[in-house]
Amino acid sequence: MTAQDCAERVRDLMYAEDSAAQALGIRIDAIAPGEASLSMRVQAHMANGHRICHGGFIFTLADTAFAYSCNSYNQRCVASAAAIDFIAAAQVDDVLYATASEVSRGRRNGVYDVRVTRQDGQLIAVFRGRSASIKGQFFETE
Repeated sequence: MTAQDCAERVRDLMYAEDSAAQALGIRIDAIAPGEASLSMRVQAHMANGHRICHGGFIFTLADTAFAYSCNSYNQRCVASAAAIDFIAAAQVDDVLYATASEVSRGRRNGVYDVRVTRQDGQLIAVFRGRSASIKGQFFETE
């Protein structure tokens, strides 16, 4: 099995159990070892009192991209820390794209950056997540 095959299999197994991503309409557009690209349309129920996308939904999209990228090696990982900087607002009906890339990966910990952009390319947020490996894999290897 190639590293790409592994990443794709993990994506499929994770998404089948990822009720949060499914409920928010998050799509996994691309996956590769240590990388993931996801998208989500901002829905009316995601708007806050300012009538813009609530930052928690933007964080969730970025965190989900981070999760798929750091788990792509078939070693289960969770977040040990994460931070986000909001750059611009997103509106209802905008399509947001979260692109995660690996900065560093060690035996037990990793660092991943995520850029969230709008359909017109406008930068919406930047996110940095730190992963910690936990016991287990998504599937048995031979």
